[in-house]
Amino acid sequence: MALIDDVKIALRISATNSSFNTEINDLISAAQRDLQVSGIKVTDTSDPLIKRAITTYCKAYFGYDNPEAERFEKAYNAIKLHLMLSSEYGGTEDAI
Repeated sequence: MALIDDVKIALRISATNSSFNTEINDLISAAQRDLQVSGIKVTDTSDPLIKRAITTYCKAYFGYDNPEAERFEKAYNAIKLHLMLSSEYGGTEDAI
């Protein structure tokens, strides 16, 4: 299954509904770029942690009236910090 389909499921959007594809693809790209500029070297979207980070980012920033946006943004930042501190993802475990 393509990443966009997984993200759409997480956003509770039917996989056949393509009306939000442009916005979702933009959010996926923004999440990937945010991870890269944060020093995360592994950005393979089949990696479960990378996929979870991207999905959580999309859940935080999709749409306008999302009462859970702040909670998802905090969750995304926690995942990103974990990846940044992991030597497996290009960070350093003793950064703190």
